[in-house]
Amino acid sequence: MLAGAGSGKTRVLTRRIAWRVSTGSALPEHVLAVTFTRKAAAELRARLAGLGLPETVRAGTFHSVALSELRQLAAEERRQPPVVLSSKVRLLGKVTSGWSPRTSWSGEGRRSRTAGGARRLEEAVFPLAELAQEIEWAKARLLDPSSYERAAAIAGRSTSWPPGLVADAFHAYELEKRRRRVLDFEDLLSRCSEALEDDAEFAASARWRARHFFVDEYQDVNAAQLRFLRLFLGERHDLSVVGDPFQAIYAWNGSDPEAITRFTADFPDAAVVELRTNYRSTGEVLVAAGAVLGHVRALPAGVPGNSGPTPTVTEFGTGPEEAEGVAKRARLAKRPGRCWSQIAVLARTNAQLEAVEQAMSRRQIPTRSPSLASFLDGEDVQMALGDAAGLPTREALSAWAADVAESGQEELAKLAREYLEEDSWANGAGFRNWVVTQVRSGEPVFHSDAVTLTTFHRSKGLEWPVVFLVGLEDGFVPISYARDPDALAEERRLLYVACTRAGEELHCSFARERIFGSSGRPSVRTPSPWLRAIEAAVASSPFDAGRGTEGGMTAKEALEISRRSLGVS
Repeated sequence: MLAGAGSGKTRVLTRRIAWRVSTGSALPEHVLAVTFTRKAAAELRARLAGLGLPETVRAGTFHSVALSELRQLAAEERRQPPVVLSSKVRLLGKVTSGWSPRTSWSGEGRRSRTAGGARRLEEAVFPLAELAQEIEWAKARLLDPSSYERAAAIAGRSTSWPPGLVADAFHAYELEKRRRRVLDFEDLLSRCSEALEDDAEFAASARWRARHFFVDEYQDVNAAQLRFLRLFLGERHDLSVVGDPFQAIYAWNGSDPEAITRFTADFPDAAVVELRTNYRSTGEVLVAAGAVLGHVRALPAGVPGNSGPTPTVTEFGTGPEEAEGVAKRARLAKRPGRCWSQIAVLARTNAQLEAVEQAMSRRQIPTRSPSLASFLDGEDVQMALGDAAGLPTREALSAWAADVAESGQEELAKLAREYLEEDSWANGAGFRNWVVTQVRSGEPVFHSDAVTLTTFHRSKGLEWPVVFLVGLEDGFVPISYARDPDALAEERRLLYVACTRAGEELHCSFARERIFGSSGRPSVRTPSPWLRAIEAAVASSPFDAGRGTEGGMTAKEALEISRRSLGVS
C-alpha cells in the first residue's frame, strides 16, 4: 500500500488486519504487526481493540519483536535471556581508552598495533558518538569490521574518524561485547536472524506463532531488518506493507530507500494499492510541501477540500532575531481553543533549536524536547528501573507499575504497561532491556502541554496544527555534507516530511547571518534553494486547493509554477 502523508496509513493497516480477521483469513493470535516506534505499535493495538478484535494482536518494533523471540528461545533452552547493552558510547570509550588520541591518520602515519591490539593515532580526540553512529550504519548494512573500510569508501562516508580506525574500534567493540556477554541494539536483529536461519526447530516455532505479517513505514527498512523479515516469513507470502517513497529519509543511517519501490520485484505476486488523499493538511500546506519535491505525484490526487492560511516564508537578519520572531508568532498562534501542544518548531539539527528554546523561555512559553534518552537519564528513573530489574514475574512488574504511577512517575508506568501488552514473557529484567531498545530507537516521549521543539527526522509520524520550520538555509537544508544526487534527493524528501507535519499553518524562516562557535564573528547565510519553490507555490493567495477561486490559483497551477522554478520538466 503506497500511502502518502496524511492519507491514514495506520487506519488502513488496522482496517486490513480487522478485515482479514473478520473474514477468517487471519487468526488474531497469529498476527504480527511490525512498526518503527512504540507509539505506532501502541496506537495500532488501541485501534484494533476499538474495532472489536477478539484477541490482542501482537505489535511491536523490529527490535522489540526480535528481543521477544530471543527471550522465547532462551526460555525454551532454559538459559539466561539476552542482556542488552545500555550505552554503545560508554563501551566504545572503554575499548578505545588506551589509544593515543591524535588528529591525523594516514597510511604513512600508522604505527604498529599495541600489545592490546589497538592502533595509536597522531593528534586529537574523535567523538565517540560519531563512532557509534558509524558502527550502527555498518551493522544496518550487514557489514562486519573486516568489510567496513571498503564499503565506507564505496558509499563515500565522511566522518572525523578515519575508516581504518573505525574498523579497529568496531573490531575491539565486538570482542568486548562478546567477553561481557551482552548484545547491542543491532545484535537483536542479527542474532534472531541467525537463529531463524540455523535452528530449524526455533524457526518452525517462531513461524507458527507469527503467520500473518503487517509492516508499517516500509520505506524505512534497512538490510538487517529486511533479512530478519524474510527469514521470519520463510517461504510464505502472507505479508502486507504500507509506506511512502517520498518519506524515505533514513538512508544516511542505513535504511534502503529502494526497498519499497522494488517490492513487486521482491514479491512478484504482490498487488499494489495507492492511497493519495491527504486528510491531515490544508490544500495550501500541501501545495507548499509538494513544491519541495517538484513533481505532480507529490500532491495527492484528491484533497478533502479543507482550506487555511497561506504558508509564510520570512527572512530575518540574524539567528537571534529569527528565534524571537518565531517565539512571538507562536504566542499569537496560541489562540482560544488551541493548546501549546498543538504547536511545533522543527529544525534540521538539534543545535538550531537552542536559541528558539531560550526565546520561548523569555516569553514564558512552555517547551518540551521529545527525547526519551534525556527522560531516562533522571536519577529517580534510573533508581526505579534498577528496582524493576529484579522483579521475576509479570505480576510483580504489573504491581510495580501501579506503584510508580501512584508516586508520580506516570511516564515510566506507561512504558511498563506498553511492555506488558507487548511481551507475554514479561518480567523486570526484560522490561529494562525493552526500555533500552526504545532509547536506542530515538522514540519520542512527551509530558505536558508545551510547544514541541524537535528535528525534522524526529518529527516523522507526528503532526501539529501549527508548524514552524526554522533555519531553512543552505548548509542546513540541505545539510552541508549532502552534495551527491542521492543525498540531495533525501534532503528534499526530509523537508517534504517536515512540511507535511502541519495541518493548518506552516511558517518557514531563515536568517541572513548566524554566529557559529565562540569566535563571535557573523557568518553570511543564503536561503535554502528549495525555499524559492515554496514561495512560488504560495505566491498567489488566497487559493483554493484543487478548485480555484477568483483572483487566485488552483493547487495544480501553483505546483506547475514551482516545478518551473526548480527546472523540473
